[in-house]
Amino acid sequence: MALTIGVDVGGTKIASGVVDEEGHVLERGVRHSPAGSPEKMALTIAEAVTELAGRHEVEAVGIGAAGFIDETRSVVRFAPNLAWREEPLREKVGELVDMPIVVENDANAMAWGEYRFGAGRGESHVVCVTVGTGIGGGIVLGGRLYRGRWGMGAELGHMQAVPGGRPCGCGNTGCWEKYASGSALLLEAKRNAQADPSSAPHLLRLAGTADAVEGEHVTQAARQGDPAALAAFESLAGWLGQGLADLASILDPGCFIIGGGVSGAADVYMDKVRSEFAERLTGRGHRPLADIRVAELGPAAGMVGAADLARLR
Repeated sequence: MALTIGVDVGGTKIASGVVDEEGHVLERGVRHSPAGSPEKMALTIAEAVTELAGRHEVEAVGIGAAGFIDETRSVVRFAPNLAWREEPLREKVGELVDMPIVVENDANAMAWGEYRFGAGRGESHVVCVTVGTGIGGGIVLGGRLYRGRWGMGAELGHMQAVPGGRPCGCGNTGCWEKYASGSALLLEAKRNAQADPSSAPHLLRLAGTADAVEGEHVTQAARQGDPAALAAFESLAGWLGQGLADLASILDPGCFIIGGGVSGAADVYMDKVRSEFAERLTGRGHRPLADIRVAELGPAAGMVGAADLARLR
């Protein structure tokens, strides 16, 4: 059975794993991500691969990286949370690892993993939305990963939702991720608690003060019925539902898959996302409703997807 290694590179950690043809992770490892140094990053990735390859017979490596990857799947053009600028990542790692390497956007890798082995099984047209600090995306159309002409497609979080709205790290304003991400959820919860502390009894008990509120506090408080936390999730769900309806008008997928850290609280807000989507969908009542599903592979999705893309290179 052909084995490949998948590497999921983020701003704080590098997760790696040996993956078989069925998407099973046979062994995995985690290392600290030296986000400020491209040279140390390439070395750390190579060390992780070398360690795993020393115990398994592997044929290729797939690297899922948080950034804009060029059309050759080798150069990281830009990574907002890492020190990569026109970084020849495939070449640098390839100098240290003697096997074929594919570099892919991390959200694309996650989407491919879910399409092949997770919540997207059986669908030919899938849109994956990762809801975390920001919003990432991956698109599979007709069973093929959509990357765009220059390899930089599916940056869904940077659709403009509010003209002239909140400033975004990408340089524009009003991007979808400024209203429908984990960061937006946290901002909304803090504002609600500051504006009306009486509406946030559980939130303030957990965090101490509004300024100290963290994401896990918002989720826990919402499950306890905290009005401020529930209102924050209500806002998040509204923006997500609207964005998915807009995407359905363009891409017409069979299903959407919601992943990322905020998907762990799906029980709190997913029904609202589905109802908002159905209410805002263009042509509603005269077209099928795409399923909105929660990702199944969890944190391993990017690793599994990257490994499979390396196998299919």
